[in-house]
Amino acid sequence: MESIVRRDELTTRFRRGLFVGRFQPFHLGHIGAIRTALEHVEELIIVVGSAEYSHSDKNPFTAGERVEMIRAALKEANIDPSKYLIIPIRDVHIHATWVPFIVSQTPKFDVVFTNEALTSRLFKEREYKVERIPFLQRDDYSATEIRKRILKGRNWESLVPKSVAELLVKIHGIERIRELAVSDNPTGAEK
Repeated sequence: MESIVRRDELTTRFRRGLFVGRFQPFHLGHIGAIRTALEHVEELIIVVGSAEYSHSDKNPFTAGERVEMIRAALKEANIDPSKYLIIPIRDVHIHATWVPFIVSQTPKFDVVFTNEALTSRLFKEREYKVERIPFLQRDDYSATEIRKRILKGRNWESLVPKSVAELLVKIHGIERIRELAVSDNPTGAEK
């Protein structure tokens, strides 16, 4: 039996689930995914992946800043803090050992919520149940799209919870994203 099921087939209630993301930054699509996952689990482990990375164009925020974003956004969304754990986890860069590493760093879980093909494949190979989550306006609710809009000076605030927008301003995240995009190699040629 295929372990990824359609949304309308998701009827089982699980004790604890796992949801992995980089959250660079945390946005309204993440809120939707977490709400969906919480409909099917008593508790959700939210893994802040690539925790060791920050201050780069694809990973501008520290693990601590991302944890703050998630906590503030979930509080704003009135999601009970007893229903989730937030755990930053560094990358191991070896696909065959990534799932065992995640398992060693988190409490036991019964199901993994993901739409990422590689994440799904790796957990399925370790015999975990994997469930897809419906995307919420994926073209807009994407951390990549939000960072692009910040760079272009376009509206990004409507794509993140108000608390996240406020935190990004407070930590000078907008300036950080813009400064990190500046290259000392304007032609893009290799040195």
